[in-house]
Amino acid sequence: MFLFNYRYRLKCILRDRELMFWTLMFPILLATLFNLAFSNITSAEEFVKVKVAVVKNEQLAANPAFTAALDDTGNIFEAIYTTRTEAEALLSDNQIDGYIIFDPDLNLVVNRSGLNQTIIRSFLDDFVQTSATIFTVIAANPTAHDQGLIAGVSNRSEYLTAVSASQSNPDPIVNYFYTLIAMACLYGGFLGVKEVVAIQADLSDVGARINLAPTNKLTVFISSMLAATTIQLAELLILLAFIIGVLGISFGDQLGYIALTCVIGSLTGVTFGACIGVIVKKGEGLKMGILIGSTMTMCFLAGMMYADMKYIVTTKIPIIGYLNPANLITDSFYALYYYNTHTQFFTDILLLCGFTVVFSTITYFVLRRQKYASL
Repeated sequence: MFLFNYRYRLKCILRDRELMFWTLMFPILLATLFNLAFSNITSAEEFVKVKVAVVKNEQLAANPAFTAALDDTGNIFEAIYTTRTEAEALLSDNQIDGYIIFDPDLNLVVNRSGLNQTIIRSFLDDFVQTSATIFTVIAANPTAHDQGLIAGVSNRSEYLTAVSASQSNPDPIVNYFYTLIAMACLYGGFLGVKEVVAIQADLSDVGARINLAPTNKLTVFISSMLAATTIQLAELLILLAFIIGVLGISFGDQLGYIALTCVIGSLTGVTFGACIGVIVKKGEGLKMGILIGSTMTMCFLAGMMYADMKYIVTTKIPIIGYLNPANLITDSFYALYYYNTHTQFFTDILLLCGFTVVFSTITYFVLRRQKYASL
C-alpha cells in the first residue's frame, strides 16, 4: 500500500499543471528576471581610472618626485605624458579629465567640474602639502642629508594588509539568488497543502475514499509526504542547475553540503505547508493564501526584496533570523560560499531539522485526532 500510494501521489502532482508552474516554472522565471536586473550592477560599480595628461617640459624634468608620486597611483590615474598642444586637443575631445602642467608652479587645467576633476585636484593638493613639509624639515635641519629626509618623509609604508575572512570574494548579488532558492524550498508548502487536503475526508473526495479504506493513516501520510518531497527536491535541483549552469551564479564547490541543504530545505518547505494545511480549518484557497503570505514575509526578512533587511534583522532582532526558515536556508548557502568553517552551516541545518520535526509532529497529531461522523 505504501508504494502504491507513493506512485499514485507522484502522478497526481505531476499532472497538476498549476502546481507545477508555481513550484518549478515561477522560480525559474524569477531567477531569469533577477539575472537581467542584477547582471550589470557589479560591473557598473567597478572603479574607472581617472585619465589625466601631464605636459612634458623642463620644470617636470626638474621634479622627478612628482612623476614618481603619480606613477605610484597607477590604480587611480591613467597618466599620459605629452606636449601641451596634444594635451589641449585631448581635453577638447573629452578624452582626458584634465591635464597637469608645471608653469612654473603646479597647475591643473580642466574644461568642466566633476568627481574625476576633484580627485585630480585632491592629489595635487596633497602633493603640494607633502612637498612643503619636506622643505620645512630640510630648512629646520640644514646639516642633514636632503635626499635622506626627502625619502623618509615621502615613504608612506602600509602596515595593514587586507585579508579576506572568507574563501570567496564578496558578491552582493548572490544573496538574492540564495533567498530565491529559499523561496523555492518553502513553495514546496504548496505540495504539502495539496497532500493534506487529499487525505482529509471533509475537503476532498479522494480523502473520503482514503478514510474509508482499511489502511493506516500514518502510512498514507508518510507516503504522500515522501512523494511531495521527491517532486520538490527534483524541482529544486532543476532550478539549481539552471541558476548555476545557465545564469552562471556560483554556489561554491561543496556539492555534498549544497545537496544536503536542498534536501533539508525541501523537507522543511513541504512539512511547513502540511502544517498550515491541518491547522487552518477553512478551504484550500485560504490555506494557500496564508502559505504565500507567510513565505513572502519570511523571504522579505531574509533580504529577497531589500538586501539590507537581512542585516537589519541580524543586528537588531537576531532571534527573528533563527526563527525564519527562509533565513536559515539562505544562511546555509551563504556559509558554504563564504566561510572557511562549517559551524554556521550545521547550526542552520540543525535548526531546519528542528522545524521539520515540529511541523511533522503537529501535522500528524492533528490528522490522527480527526474523526468523521459520516462520509
